Amino acid sequence: MRPYSEVLMHGIFSLPSHVGLDNYLEAIQQMFIGKYFFNTAVILIPVVFVTLFFASAIAFVITKYDFKFNLPLLLLFTAGSLLPPQVIFLPIFKMYILIGSWLGNKSMLYDNYLGIILIHIALQTGFATFILNSYLRTIPKEISEQAQVDGASIFQHYFVIVLPMMKAPLLTLGILISTWVYNDFFWGFAMMKSDSLRPMSTALGRIGAFRQLIPDQGVLAAGSLIAALPLLILYLFLRKHFMSGIILGPVAKAK
Repeated sequence: MRPYSEVLMHGIFSLPSHVGLDNYLEAIQQMFIGKYFFNTAVILIPVVFVTLFFASAIAFVITKYDFKFNLPLLLLFTAGSLLPPQVIFLPIFKMYILIGSWLGNKSMLYDNYLGIILIHIALQTGFATFILNSYLRTIPKEISEQAQVDGASIFQHYFVIVLPMMKAPLLTLGILISTWVYNDFFWGFAMMKSDSLRPMSTALGRIGAFRQLIPDQGVLAAGSLIAALPLLILYLFLRKHFMSGIILGPVAKAK
């Protein structure tokens, strides 16, 4: 909230002679934060909702219905979230080019929102499935057995009975996935070449790495703080659900 020239002249621990919002206004104008917020929202919102739907459905089937491959299926989904992105980047890139070639456009999944959305969904679904599977095991089996006795279909069992009971862990996972996707730098950098399409964290990393774009460190710091505000606001609004989702599983098991 002070001019960067004043920090350079008197040091970072000196008392400011001028305090204002000039750095924030400059950050909004020079760093195109509104555009990068939009890019991030286009990627983040479908990733969170689709991941939570897939993970909850998979965890429901694995937990509530016994079949031969339910445990290997859970391990398969969980293992997918343990691979570092630097290891799987090249195979995914080659797969995208191959799929694009089949469909007549090699770059159809590269340098666009859809390619990154699919990657995040694939990587986040495994962890979310593992967490929701652990939570569903705390719900008494008698509830599911009673639903089957009453003639509930699989869809009624999932949407009407089980899904409302997962509200707390779903909100908790939604916050966690939002944080991970919002702060992701690697995939936005690796799979995007157009600056106009890049998400917030990738764009800020590029701007901060090349000081000639914005040499004023006060503006960069203000822009970084603005970029952090959405996640902070999300947590403040959902903090009660976040904490209940963390402690609900252990409490249920203790009971």
